[in-house]
Amino acid sequence: MKHWATGMRDSFFGSLFKVAKADPDVILMTSDIGAVCHDKFKKVLPSQYVNAGVAEQNMVGLAAGLALSGKRVFLYTIIPFLTMRCYEQIRLDLCCMNLPVTLVGIGAGLDYSTLGPTHHAVSDIALMRSLPHMAIYSPSDNLMAQKIAEVTCENRGPQYIRLDRVGAPLIYKTSKDIDLAKGLSVIKEGRDLYIISTGRMVHRALDVAAKLSGRSIDAGVIDLFRLDKIGEGLAKIVGSLDAVVTLEEHSEVGGIGEAVAGFLAQRSHRPRLIRIALKNDFCRDYGSREYVLKANGLDVDSIVKRIKRSLRN
Repeated sequence: MKHWATGMRDSFFGSLFKVAKADPDVILMTSDIGAVCHDKFKKVLPSQYVNAGVAEQNMVGLAAGLALSGKRVFLYTIIPFLTMRCYEQIRLDLCCMNLPVTLVGIGAGLDYSTLGPTHHAVSDIALMRSLPHMAIYSPSDNLMAQKIAEVTCENRGPQYIRLDRVGAPLIYKTSKDIDLAKGLSVIKEGRDLYIISTGRMVHRALDVAAKLSGRSIDAGVIDLFRLDKIGEGLAKIVGSLDAVVTLEEHSEVGGIGEAVAGFLAQRSHRPRLIRIALKNDFCRDYGSREYVLKANGLDVDSIVKRIKRSLRN
């Protein structure tokens, strides 16, 4: 039986609250978007909680000023409003000065499946990857979200964390199984190929690998949780393979598929790369997240068929 956890957002901010309670320099700012997990900040640490109102760009500027005065600031809102609306401010106010401000975006991928293109977070990785000094974290379960909250408090540059709203089965048994310095984890060993995924889609990758095993394809799964840089550890894992798959709930432009492709292109041995992602277009399907994923070919059966077809060609 799968062990379901509390929401990733709740886990992250529960961990951040403990850090903030011990360190008055940790500040949480929001843009008039609430969450139950913020109630502790409001009640217990009111001087460390700021609601900047529906003014995300101003919020980034204010965070930069606080960071220059010695504070470690965490900004929270829905991903498109944080990364797209504030891109210029993030680039100049935070990255150009390499300030310790952490952007915490909620609603990764098609999490806000019922609200349409305004709320879909399918280009954020591409935007954040283009920024100098920006560290990018994409947790796959609540244990990793907790650990990222602790570690990012110690880091001294700009950071971006993309979270899901709801809970998901735990991938890691304990936080000791997670080494954030490596940037990735092998969740399942494989002999024939590896599926590299990130965030909630790691769970999908595990389901795809299980289905491929019934078709005599031994597929491993890699959780790529640090997205701004890919280390040599990946080359050691996939170096002798003939094929690698990237699977993401993000546009095919600028996501982990392109990041992995760029990394592998520099290797003497280049395994065949099968990139599975959303088309570079607006998603105009509405419904449950699973419905929208299926409509865009990211359900388990469609992914399995895509991999099998690619391996035959």
